This record gives sequence, structure tokens and C-alpha cells, in this order.
Amino acid sequence: MNKKLTGLYLLLLMLLLAACNNKPKIGFLMDTLEIERWNKDKALFVEKVEALEGIAYVEVANGDATLQVEQAKKLLKKGVDVLVVIPVDLDKAREIVKIAHQKKIQVISYDRMIKNCSVDYYISTDNINIGEIQADYLSRITPKGKFGLVGGSKTDYNAFLLHLGWMNVLQPLIERGDIQIVLEDFSNAWTQEEGYRITSNFLKNNPNGLDAVIAGNDALASGVIQALEEYGLLKRVLVAGQDADVEALRNILAGYQTITVYKPIEALANASAEVAIQISKKQPPLNTGVTVNNGRRLVPSILLPSQVVHKNNIKMTVVSEGFVTEQEVYK
Repeated sequence: MNKKLTGLYLLLLMLLLAACNNKPKIGFLMDTLEIERWNKDKALFVEKVEALEGIAYVEVANGDATLQVEQAKKLLKKGVDVLVVIPVDLDKAREIVKIAHQKKIQVISYDRMIKNCSVDYYISTDNINIGEIQADYLSRITPKGKFGLVGGSKTDYNAFLLHLGWMNVLQPLIERGDIQIVLEDFSNAWTQEEGYRITSNFLKNNPNGLDAVIAGNDALASGVIQALEEYGLLKRVLVAGQDADVEALRNILAGYQTITVYKPIEALANASAEVAIQISKKQPPLNTGVTVNNGRRLVPSILLPSQVVHKNNIKMTVVSEGFVTEQEVYK
């Protein structure tokens, strides 16, 4: 009897292992988890992959582009069927695409485009449009004045796309002489420290030289606000950010930040997981009717819409959609 039970258990174990081995294996290479939103991306992506009966393998490079390449090699050696990459560096990540393609593995560029290579798919929001949303909102409130532009990391192509969106809106106002760009800089990282450094360095010599600041994300905007506070400029200077971080939402309620832009992170994570599972099964992915030029090719893409969040619509947007809880924001 015991021998029969042992044999049955072994058979069940073998069947279980076989089932696991047949599941699609999806590698997810992340830049960092230090910024609030990326923790949500990770959780949502893994949850969706598992719901689609796949296995997600996650590696976080902590801002180290060379380490990310090594992590890609590790996952490829583990036998992943697809790589999904949030690149640390838009150029260095080309190595990841190259080594993946050598093993016939396709690569999805998640949220950030990998430049000048044959990356297979790009899934993101329309970052030019996000920049336009930010610039349009602030310039409608202050159609004349001195603007600061605090861009994202120079190693991230999204920073340049956002800047392009800003200038699409602001350039006609600049040419009319209504708006002056008095501060314009890209950061070394998408962090509060960088937002503070750039803004503080400007205010040292121009303590009353800003009417509005557009920041690449909410972490940078928090640094801008920190610098404005030191110079007694809170609530006197408009500030735009992006990502709908909890701290940013609280700053909006306090009047320190004017707007943020809510990117549909759940839809982004879900779409990326769905495309990864589809191509792992050799199925053509759906909804990639758009292409984006990455300098090498027109990359099949999914671009999701974004939404402005201000003091009067927080409950109707990020709270009602479950992105944050009312308690988190209004405590």
C-alpha cells in the first residue's frame, strides 16, 4: 500500500513539474523600486502573468545599466521565453536586445523605449502627449511668465519625449514673448534629490525668478517643492509632475503642487503581460496597430492614454479607479 502511495505521489510530482515546465516563463527586468510607482508596476505585472498561467521572473538593477545586462543573461540562461525590459539606460539596453535575439527570444520595451536597436515591441503611454498635458494646464493658468523645465534622466528617452511635448505647447508662447524659459535642465536621475538640486541652484541667483515649473515626474516635483519652500515660494509657483504618487496627491491638496498626470499603470502592466504571454505562445499580439521610431526601426507599439489629476478630481480619478485609497491621500 505504501509503495503504491509513494508511486502515486511521485507520479503527481512529475505531472506537477511537467505542468510548471510548460508554463510560459516571462523575464521582467526593472530599473529600480525606489520610486513609488514601480512597485505597483511590479505587483500588477506579476499578478497578470500568473493569472494568464505564466511564471514571472523579476530582476531589479537598482539603476545599474551594466548589472541589468548581466541580469538579462541570467534570465536567458534560466530559459525565459520573453524578456520585458524597463531599461536603465536607453543605449546600454541595446546589448540586452542583441543577446536575447541571439537566443531567438523577443524583447518588449516597457514604458521606456530602448533606442537604436531591433527591439520587438514597445508598450507605454504617449509621453509626448503627457508633456503637452502638463504644459497646456500650467500655461492656461499662467499664460505669461517665467517657466522652469526640470527634465528626467538623460539616459531615459522618455525625458526627451516629455520635453518635446512641453515645447510643442510652449514654443508659440515663447515666440510671442509671453513666456520665458529661465530654467531648463535634464536630471541625472528621476529623484527628489535631483529636482531639489536643479531648482535650488537656480534659485540661489534668482530667488524670485519663477512663475511655474514643469517636472518630469512627481519625485522631481517633490524636489522642486522642497527648494521652493526654502525660498518662501510655496503656493506662489505652479508645479506640474507625473505618476500620481501619494505624496504628490497630498501636495496637490495642500496647494504646493498644481497637477500630476496619472498614467494607467494597471493597463500598462496588463497589456505588457498579455503581449508577453501571446508571443511566448507564438501568437501574434493584439492591438499593436501603432509604430514608434526608435532610431533603427518602426517598433510595433501600444500607447495608452493618460489623465490630468488636480485638486478637484482626485476622488473621481485615481481614488475611484483604485490606484490609491482615499485614506492614503486624505489622512
